[in-house]
Amino acid sequence: MATRAAQRRERLYVDGEWREADSALEVSDLAAGGTFAQVAGAGPAEARAALQAAEAAKPTLRETTVVERAHWCEEIAEKLRAREEELAEVIVREAGKPISSARGEVEQAAERFDRAAEEARNVVSTGEYREGSTEGHEGWQAIVKHEPIGAVLCITPYNYPLATTALQVAPAIAAGNSVLLKPASKTPISAAILTDIVTSVAGIPDGAFNFVPGQASEIGDVLAGDDRVNAIAMTGSSSAGEHVARESGMVTLHMELGGNAPAIVFEDADLADVAGSCAKGSFKYAGQRCSAVSRVLAHESVHDELVDLLEGQMDAWQAGDLFEEDTAFGPLISEDQADWVQELVDDAVEKGADLVRGGSRHAPAGVPDDLADQFFEPTLLANVPHDARIVDEEQFGPVAAVTTFSDEDEALEIANGSELALDAAVFTNDYKRAMRVADRVDAGGVRINGPPSHGLGDIPFGGNKRSGIGREGLDATIHELMRKKSIVL
Repeated sequence: MATRAAQRRERLYVDGEWREADSALEVSDLAAGGTFAQVAGAGPAEARAALQAAEAAKPTLRETTVVERAHWCEEIAEKLRAREEELAEVIVREAGKPISSARGEVEQAAERFDRAAEEARNVVSTGEYREGSTEGHEGWQAIVKHEPIGAVLCITPYNYPLATTALQVAPAIAAGNSVLLKPASKTPISAAILTDIVTSVAGIPDGAFNFVPGQASEIGDVLAGDDRVNAIAMTGSSSAGEHVARESGMVTLHMELGGNAPAIVFEDADLADVAGSCAKGSFKYAGQRCSAVSRVLAHESVHDELVDLLEGQMDAWQAGDLFEEDTAFGPLISEDQADWVQELVDDAVEKGADLVRGGSRHAPAGVPDDLADQFFEPTLLANVPHDARIVDEEQFGPVAAVTTFSDEDEALEIANGSELALDAAVFTNDYKRAMRVADRVDAGGVRINGPPSHGLGDIPFGGNKRSGIGREGLDATIHELMRKKSIVL
């Protein structure tokens, strides 16, 4: 396995300066075991100082032009690429992500800053002009302009600690807002490096960007419940999102939350292609993705064949040294997460599911003792009863759970039975059926003949029900983080 790195020490960044704090977050090294970093943990006092700084920076930022802000984003993208190897190693260690995926995440983050610059130019340059069209208002003319919304609180997740952060921060900066960045407590190091990059850009005023890592229980409500915050961009669990929404008051909420994506497989689908797609959808990054294929709904006539094909895919999805290029995935983020996955698998088996393969913790040779219980082997469940919890609840683990349906209506009933409605997939060679089912599935996004994927952010994505509020994406998020002003002549 990988060797341990020298332990890092990171600080807060508030109102133009790096600061220490009385407490610290300990970040585990998921590649080699032990502690990877100590990060200053913001308390309520530091959170309030960041809020004041973000508030004070609003007038200065309002005076900046989209040209200036676009240049900032492009410089940030360039500096991210210059530090790719450092950032990739950090993502491997703090998030437990294979090196090949980590490098891709750095490039994706850089590309999101580049694209945010383009999208902001487009938004600002395509304002509206309107004329009065009702009786008594015939001579009225109006210019509708976009302006910054104010201060944006960015609450980011552990699974894509740089790319998802970029998806929130880049549009916020491009739109002219001040930022308060609250990263996931388990993965704050890549966000600290991003902070170093952002604040090194000439022209960004003090207070415009504030980095406040800390425990949600200590500072979450202080940040989310403050009137100086104008918008909250958040990616996280449904329960955490609901709590933030209750605390937030009159602000714009921009949230992508939990997922439990169904893959609906009809009898006319190309099953070999389905097996490859569902294996990738279920096992990539050990299933720790909101868009992961969490349940495979197979027509009863093809269930057994599809299970055999899925099992044939599983040898390619094995854990290993995260710095080896061919490693597919590593440990789960914590023992608690592994406990949760085990609980859902055991529940399914107790209710009658067939455990085809996997089903328990299994660490590769050489894994340090402190990481061993975080490895959960790729798992395949067949004939999963519809009342098993894994059919409805978010798992965030490497489990392909295959259940059956008899007809289209039953497939939709199962798919729509969960309170999570982020993504879905439909596999069929019948175009009319594909579009009909896609229309009827309750989800923010539906992929036809492929696993769910959010990509760079060109296409808006987000969830229904408990899976979120609004739609993310570069253009979509910029619009959410700006407000319209109508100037009537």
